[in-house]
Amino acid sequence: MTDPTTSGGGPTDTGRAAPPVRLPLLRRARWAALDWWYAIRWQVRSLGPTTADDYRDGDGQPVVVVPGVYETWHFMRPLMDALHDRGHPVHVLPVLRHNLRPVPQSAREVLATLEELDLHGVLLVTHSKGGLIGKYAMTHDDDGRIDRMVAVSTPFGGSGWARLAPVPHLRAFRAADPVLAALGRELEVNTRITSVYGVFDTLIPEGSELVGATNVRLPVGGHFRILGDPRTRTAVLAATDPARSA
Repeated sequence: MTDPTTSGGGPTDTGRAAPPVRLPLLRRARWAALDWWYAIRWQVRSLGPTTADDYRDGDGQPVVVVPGVYETWHFMRPLMDALHDRGHPVHVLPVLRHNLRPVPQSAREVLATLEELDLHGVLLVTHSKGGLIGKYAMTHDDDGRIDRMVAVSTPFGGSGWARLAPVPHLRAFRAADPVLAALGRELEVNTRITSVYGVFDTLIPEGSELVGATNVRLPVGGHFRILGDPRTRTAVLAATDPARSA
């Protein structure tokens, strides 16, 4: 089995779980602090002049980005820039706003947008909750518009922190949540998913490995700052254009 934590970022064997990585407490604390600082900076940067129109041109496979809870599409800009530079038209979903609505409702918005824009062969590029929304949309994609998905730091198996959350839209990330549990039983679409995640996640201590998917574990710490890491960009581009990245 290839272990990206030592080899530099290749896919793991989809049939076996990668062994856990033991990290010093001080390193985890530092990564957690940097992670929250990254999130704050990108909340501020979301007020900048960049618009979604800047990303819509290109003749490559169409990409639709789905951010996580409390995030706007601006959080995805490091990956959007890389994909757009490769020739992919990249579309965002302003209708999701800060992504607080239930996963099924947001997934319906994704599918409605694909129909409205008449997009086919779509690659979903998602972060955190966005990966759950993307997988739900894939399981209800009756028109076959979605080709595959790259999910970064998605709690496919839930998060142990969710049981302590003060609001329902965060408690929905419990492993026992009915929607999340039902998604866990949907195995067929997993072969079309690449799950990219770090060795330490501030919000998902269990990690983001998904049975049957292509799992890429990177030597990165944090839930948010992984989006801006060059190794994540490389992993996403490799999953997007495997022939070109070989």
